Amino acid sequence: MIRPRRNRKSPAVRALVRETTLSASDFIYPLFVHDKNADEAIDSMPGCIRWSIEGLLKEAGEAQALGIPAVVIFPAISEDLKSSDAVQCYNDDGLIPRAIKALKATYPELCVITDVALDPYNSDGHDGLVAENEHGGLEIINDETVEVLCQQALCHARAGADMVSPSDMMDGRVEAIRTTLDSEGYQDVSILAYTAKYASAYYGPFRGALESTPKAGDKKTYQMDPANVHEAIRETLLDEEEGADIIMVKPAGPYLDVISQVRNATTLPLAAYQVSGEYLMIKAAAKDGWLDEQAVMMESLIGIKRAGADIIVTYFAKQAARCL
Repeated sequence: MIRPRRNRKSPAVRALVRETTLSASDFIYPLFVHDKNADEAIDSMPGCIRWSIEGLLKEAGEAQALGIPAVVIFPAISEDLKSSDAVQCYNDDGLIPRAIKALKATYPELCVITDVALDPYNSDGHDGLVAENEHGGLEIINDETVEVLCQQALCHARAGADMVSPSDMMDGRVEAIRTTLDSEGYQDVSILAYTAKYASAYYGPFRGALESTPKAGDKKTYQMDPANVHEAIRETLLDEEEGADIIMVKPAGPYLDVISQVRNATTLPLAAYQVSGEYLMIKAAAKDGWLDEQAVMMESLIGIKRAGADIIVTYFAKQAARCL
């Protein structure tokens, strides 16, 4: 009789035959920063904080000490700095450039990644510039947005970012950013592209954290239809051709099939973003006693890795690293 249970009989044997493993070095830790002296709890994301730059440095240091190699920083911008042209996004004296400089000065070995998109800076709350179309509705204009994104990426590179991560989903932005960075002498700055970013309902808590919900309309003309997977392969091949160094699927948990198919379509490193809604569901269920938070957290992360992700962007990064 064949007895597969022999390979499950003890922790030692299970460890020997385990097919998928997690380590702290698999994680990118997303961090929120604001231009205030005090840290603030984020109501929509329990356990997450809008950090002052001083607090950001402390949190990033703790993450690095746990073996987490990279952070990605997101800015919470005050309303008076938001505008329809999002010009603040490439201000060399702005919040993100100052945060990058502080992080790299304090932790030179930490990989500092920045979000490249206009929604934190755009008074309209969209990832791109907004114009009125001929029918009187809103249109997110692609090519003009890409020009601004290039300036934003260049600003982050000047400040010392190791990697820029365009999350806007405009057409052609990876190639344009790569060309801009190379022409200005930043050939070594990497691009982590949000390749298959879906128009997901799971982003709500994140938008609460940045107060960046669109003022009108939605993001369905630029983020992907959740019903599509072949389109993700097309976007993957385009981003690879345009010069992306790492590609990403977002969200992660509800799109494990997409992660798997994208993994089979490219040899580039593949990241997946366990987004705010995924995080909050686990936290909320655990708070009410319905789930074991640590066990479900680890199972969710191993599932993402098993589907084919090399890298996981997760708000659980520190918590999971401690478990590991």
